[in-house]
Amino acid sequence: MGGAEDAEPPSKRVKVSSGKPGDLSNSTFPRDPASCSLNDLMARPVVCQGDDEVVGRKGVVKKVEFVRILAEALYSLGYNKTGAHLEEESGIPLQSAVVKLFMQQILEGKWDESVATLHKFGLLDEKVVQLASFLILEQKFFELVDEKKVMDALKTLRTEIGPLCINTDRVRELSLCILSPSQQVRTVASGQVVVIAKSRRKLLEELQKLLPPTVIIPEQRLIHLVEQALDLQLDACRFHNSLVGEMSLLTDHQCGRDQIPSQTLQILRNHSDEVWFLQFSHDGKYLASSAADCSVIIWEVKLDGLFCMKHQFSGHQKPVSYISWSPDDHQLLTCGIEEVVRRWDVESGECIHIYEKNGLGLISCGWAPDGKRILCGVTDKSISVWDLEGKELECWKGHRTIRISDLGITSDGQHIVSVCKDNMILLFGWESKAEKVIQEDQTITSFVLSMDSKYLLVSLWNQEIHLWNIEGTVKLISKYKGHKRSRFVVRSCFGGLDQAFVASGSEDSQVYIWHRSSGELIETLAGHSGTVNCVSWNPANPHMLASASDDHTIRIWGLNQVNMKHYDTVSNGVHYCNGGT
Repeated sequence: MGGAEDAEPPSKRVKVSSGKPGDLSNSTFPRDPASCSLNDLMARPVVCQGDDEVVGRKGVVKKVEFVRILAEALYSLGYNKTGAHLEEESGIPLQSAVVKLFMQQILEGKWDESVATLHKFGLLDEKVVQLASFLILEQKFFELVDEKKVMDALKTLRTEIGPLCINTDRVRELSLCILSPSQQVRTVASGQVVVIAKSRRKLLEELQKLLPPTVIIPEQRLIHLVEQALDLQLDACRFHNSLVGEMSLLTDHQCGRDQIPSQTLQILRNHSDEVWFLQFSHDGKYLASSAADCSVIIWEVKLDGLFCMKHQFSGHQKPVSYISWSPDDHQLLTCGIEEVVRRWDVESGECIHIYEKNGLGLISCGWAPDGKRILCGVTDKSISVWDLEGKELECWKGHRTIRISDLGITSDGQHIVSVCKDNMILLFGWESKAEKVIQEDQTITSFVLSMDSKYLLVSLWNQEIHLWNIEGTVKLISKYKGHKRSRFVVRSCFGGLDQAFVASGSEDSQVYIWHRSSGELIETLAGHSGTVNCVSWNPANPHMLASASDDHTIRIWGLNQVNMKHYDTVSNGVHYCNGGT
């Protein structure tokens, strides 16, 4: 039964654009460059108060920065008079006199003067000064070409832009514009489009992003800070599991436990033995389950949320330990313990193909993202790749996998994930053949990839679940504890809105749910009478969770019935399904 004394890892018996000057709207800059003056651009310079004064209870918000951000917000909203009054009354200018002069020079097309003023900012990073100069002189070049002053444009290119020694490819593209000065847009040899005439306001926006925020306040900085605060509130909310409608700035965001699926809505009883594995289809319309009775069942999720059996597959001679949906959800792979892999048509229920290797058993299966190839782990510790018709295309040997029914393929098809040793996971490039590993201190019992393939959830022998970031350099992010595992494989999964939660089965007959970011255990679901072997969260419905157990049943968990439409079911609110509709 896969006890702890076994030499092998636990088994679940395997168990284990272009624009004219003046076209920028919603800007802190004057609307008409031809008529703009320093007074129009910003309030007149006034003496600034002490930079060290703070506001707020925590004493971390500098008053000068806060007022400047408020002023920028007022100007960006079109409240120019109010913004000017704030600057005058507070004595805190949004921009320094030299910055205002610089902005005015840009809007008036005084390119040489603006470059000279730029050097008066006192910027320590000379690279930033060069990049900003390049943008200004590039705009000068564009406008000269647009005005058909080709010789002046060529002189600017040779004597001012070229000596900066920045972006030589771009300089080469600019030189090609000289050949067709009458065109506003030209596609150069590299296939890129060079825009000759660019709005001066657009140039200001680009310079604003390039220059340090201490010099020029980033556009819409206050709105960005508020949005950032709202995102942090959502991240900190332990129970956030619904799409956000309107979030008020007047109150802090907080969800209740009623957003977590915690009530049994339906019990599926069609398996005659322990249910070892289950998985929702990518579109959430089906649930596939497999059991020790050697059968596989596809359940259809009806519009009212109830499950009804669509097909029951037979054919495997051994218990079915693993299931994998095709990328389009039209087909299903099933794997018996050290047996064969079968490919099924979901609509008809027909077995389309059987994959096997002479003298060897298959222990895991998965799909390539293109849906045209399948991968299988083999008992000789190799991984084989087949086309759909059963032709073996590749075979990777040499401790690529051990007898654990887990195999992962990243969504971009670049990496294969497998357990190569008891305590080690191998990520190797399908094409590149590059390898990186995750080393654990304990025996690995199962793993699962996140939907975006950036994270890996690893279940361990010591009753811990580890979350790893596998994008770039692998890094341990979080640990989840509390569930029970001493003899068998109990599987975990990501789930909920934006996969913000982690769920796991447990040998104490419960389902455990943690908040992914904080690692906090937020819910335990009781109801099963045997080990919960596997859990699956509906990817299309954050309020639907399924669990498979040794008690021969599958439980469908949803939101508390108090907040949901009631079904015409038995008196305890649980709907039992024994194969009928």
